[in-house]
Amino acid sequence: MRLTFIGIDNIPLVEPGDDLTELVCTALAGMGEQLLANDVLVFAQKVVSKAENRYLDLRTLTPSAEALALALEVDKDPRKVQAILDESVAVVRKRLGVLIVEHRLGFVQANAGIDQSNIAHEDDADDSLCLLLPVDPDASARRIRAAVRQRHGIDVGVIINDSLGRAWRNGSLGLAIGVAGFTALEDYVGDTDIYGRELQVTLVAAADEMAAGASLVMGQTSERTPVVLVRGYRPEEPEDPALSGVRPLIRPKAMDLFR
Repeated sequence: MRLTFIGIDNIPLVEPGDDLTELVCTALAGMGEQLLANDVLVFAQKVVSKAENRYLDLRTLTPSAEALALALEVDKDPRKVQAILDESVAVVRKRLGVLIVEHRLGFVQANAGIDQSNIAHEDDADDSLCLLLPVDPDASARRIRAAVRQRHGIDVGVIINDSLGRAWRNGSLGLAIGVAGFTALEDYVGDTDIYGRELQVTLVAAADEMAAGASLVMGQTSERTPVVLVRGYRPEEPEDPALSGVRPLIRPKAMDLFR
């Protein structure tokens, strides 16, 4: 099996309202490539959030007493702490310089995924502009997939990835926060290994594995490669709607030994 990751060049800086599908297809044509059935497109969360105008100006926020107190504990801008609390359902861990929360979408991550890198700031001294996660990354992925089907008559998989930290490991990793067109978590329980032993607990986070591979191609600084085409995986939509999207990848809180 061959799995190929192709960084898509020459995608312009994304602005609110931009058609991401059109930008990708135009860029692919410029590379002499085109989308094929069963390709998977991996989008950096940031370009999806930009297209959906998920900007937040911290100057519009008035920190609550909770945010002010928490900001002192973690040494962060109280306005940003307020934004983090607004996007979250619980504070999971905190210490100086670190604020880990459970995002309203279920992800456990630093700062609720709120980011200030690689976005233009009107006033560099203020640094008040932030970018939030998409309101519903699965829905964003489904819209892109539907647009590809409408324009090209083919089905592709779509992943929206973001950089998240992990318990027990240093460094961030590209992980899926939105999925459409295939099963994000592959279940091999009941299958057998090469010696005929039945597998008891084997679940493979296929969407996360592709998101991580694409993240290497995207880079983390000034590479400007926000979309990666993955070829060779052959995605299949789950028969059970409950297994669609990113939700199967999120460990239930009752089974989370870190909380």
